[in-house]
Amino acid sequence: MYHHSPNMVVHSDPNIPRMSTDGSECMARQSSFSTMGGNSFIDEVPKMSAEMSPMMMSPWNQVSPFAKSPWSQQSDDSGQLSSLIGSLVREEGHIYSLATKGDLLYTGSDSKNIRVWKNLKEFSGFKSASGLVKAIVIAGGKIFTGHQDGKIRVWKVSPKNPSIHKRSGSLPTLKDLFKASIRPSNYVEVKRHRSSLWIKHSDAISCLSMNAEQGILYSSSWDRTFKVWRISDSRCLESVAAHEDAVNSVVTSSEGMVFTGSADGTVKVWRREMQGKVTKHFFIQTLLQQECAVTALAVDPTGSIVYCGSSDGMVNFWEREKNLAHGGVLRGHKLAVLCLAARARLVFTGSADKTICVWRREGTIHTCLSVLTGHTGPVKCLAVEDDEDAKGQRYIIYSGSLDKSVKVWNVADQEGMHLMQQQQVMEVNSASESLRSDRSYQ
Repeated sequence: MYHHSPNMVVHSDPNIPRMSTDGSECMARQSSFSTMGGNSFIDEVPKMSAEMSPMMMSPWNQVSPFAKSPWSQQSDDSGQLSSLIGSLVREEGHIYSLATKGDLLYTGSDSKNIRVWKNLKEFSGFKSASGLVKAIVIAGGKIFTGHQDGKIRVWKVSPKNPSIHKRSGSLPTLKDLFKASIRPSNYVEVKRHRSSLWIKHSDAISCLSMNAEQGILYSSSWDRTFKVWRISDSRCLESVAAHEDAVNSVVTSSEGMVFTGSADGTVKVWRREMQGKVTKHFFIQTLLQQECAVTALAVDPTGSIVYCGSSDGMVNFWEREKNLAHGGVLRGHKLAVLCLAARARLVFTGSADKTICVWRREGTIHTCLSVLTGHTGPVKCLAVEDDEDAKGQRYIIYSGSLDKSVKVWNVADQEGMHLMQQQQVMEVNSASESLRSDRSYQ
């Protein structure tokens, strides 16, 4: 259930000729460098419709019910570039969030349930009091879930039974809420004629991002702010009024850098710095300003590339090593890019057009390796793990969709595997030469 044409290799360098058996497919999945100087980029690409069609959201547009088992197994040919391992179908809600921890997969949906899967089978689950699960982050033995009701809930795994998850608290804590409510100065205006405590979100949580090194959790919300939480004592350290519209995504990176993307069409950069005895986040610059909404952000594992997905189907990227200069645009989708993930040299983009594009980066040139198809609804979330059982650079991709399913894919970095094979051949040749040399002295 995957689509990959060996002739459809699309490069981000506009000077490289593109070959395809389908010209429209190739043009839809190209990528080009920005011709504009400076660190900011004003999008002049014609706006594309990002609205989800009623068919995508229709309750009858579901994965086929003939699969009796939650997982429909398929054979995996390790020689393939990408393949579908299985599909998890549970008729209880659209999948909005994913997170992985070792051999466990956590899924969040609008059913308010968080399901835990192990070895492609349901392992356990737990239910929140209210609010669909918009985001999941796992760190330090805790599971953090962000919800539509604006709350962040904290869960712990029972030490006696790893299948049991117990709620250990929420952010902010009830104690902090009570203490803050006493002082009128802690209230801020969130809407006309409406005020709320600054330490809690007044609208849906859209994204969570963890800086494990600093022990800090970032949360973004439709209330136009992002908040900073210290994990050790569950305290809200700071609330930043970041955008003029809903903040759809927040990602943290090295050197105290934080990136936020909003429905107001901007991507902003913030830096965490000391101000006297207090640490605060300061606005650095605006990377992108456009008419269409910014829907997703991701930073590659090295922290050198920042990716931004938008409701027009485009993915912009910037290079940290060049002072966040605009590097180019990936054009791989016909509808909104709803989620992004990066692993090693691979970038994965999920879209409302029901597909996932797999890109490989060489410098600033991105090549579309394959397009994963099979979902019958918008792809809302992605998670990536190394394939520990495979030889070479292969990855396990989890994709959650509004078709109420999670699909599991196996994807290879073909170039990386080729280089590894070359290295293995060189090692074998070197060993053979050494053996012949030893025998010459006998």
